[in-house]
Amino acid sequence: MDCPRDWPEPIVRVQSLTALPAIPDRYIKPPQDRPATDTPELTNINIPLINLSGLYAGDSALRATTLAQISEACREWGFFQVVDHGVSPGLMDQARDVWREFFHLPMEIKQGYANSPKTYEGYGSRLGVQKGAILDWSDYYFLHYLPGTLKDHKKWPEMPPSLRSVVEEYMDQLVKLSGRLMKAFSINLGLEEEYLQNAFGGEDIGACMRINFYPKCPQPDLTLGLSSHSDPGGLTLLLPDEHVAGLQVRRNNGWITVKPAPHAFIVNIGDQIQVLSNAIYKSVEHRVIVNSGKERTSLAFFYNPKSDLLIQPAKELVTPEVPALYSAMTFDEYRLFIRTRGPQGKSQVDSLKSPR
Repeated sequence: MDCPRDWPEPIVRVQSLTALPAIPDRYIKPPQDRPATDTPELTNINIPLINLSGLYAGDSALRATTLAQISEACREWGFFQVVDHGVSPGLMDQARDVWREFFHLPMEIKQGYANSPKTYEGYGSRLGVQKGAILDWSDYYFLHYLPGTLKDHKKWPEMPPSLRSVVEEYMDQLVKLSGRLMKAFSINLGLEEEYLQNAFGGEDIGACMRINFYPKCPQPDLTLGLSSHSDPGGLTLLLPDEHVAGLQVRRNNGWITVKPAPHAFIVNIGDQIQVLSNAIYKSVEHRVIVNSGKERTSLAFFYNPKSDLLIQPAKELVTPEVPALYSAMTFDEYRLFIRTRGPQGKSQVDSLKSPR
């Protein structure tokens, strides 16, 4: 199976639809998938907030406490926020600002970077290539960073003028932060410190970013900015829009609207770490809601395995009492699912489960 070279229908930029009195039918979700008011018990809950400075401190007790907080968040939530993470707050602001500027450039400039389903790299407005699919209320820009053979600055916008240099520095910092988190995850699973990193390919890993732009929506109760899904990759670092909440995380039978902390990253476990940990850590469904009064911009950084490596449960975590839950698959094979079908809840990782 391979991705087609073009989209099944003409692409419409969602940003061009914001002045309409009603959203086109193509964006109206089935009633069961439309956003609803959070259930009462979830409205005052937020995902865990962890100060990472303890990982870098010389105080062994503080480090142990921080590791324990990360472990609980990975096991019980699959999502958490981190502050004091080592990435400059000024750089975070710059990265968000240059992309916000990009999405407000004239359409003819942005169209010069229009993407295709083959690699998704560039300016896009839909995920998945199923003809007649119900679409999400968002535009995006996708780009590769690692491996270096995939990074092509010519595919990164030339405008604003500082974008390429800011993105390069920002992505470099996020690769380093992801590596530190991978060590913490490995330690907490009882594995060698470098286990997960080596399972991803050592230094030969994949890293990419999707910048999400959610325009104002005339009927936000009928659609979603991004449909419910779990991330197919390894680890995600999200830089949210601090001024406009929109990310929702599934918790039991309801949804929590994440309240972003200042200059925090939202961290979530992806499907590949769920497989490697034999479901000790679980990826969690999430989605994005939109609103009629404000647009949103967020930056999702994905830290992924080398695309042709087989990913399967760590042998150290497999016992006669707890057998391997998943069959082996390469990340290349795995991500083709979302590139063809778009967001589909957790159906992909569930389909990997070994027959009993």
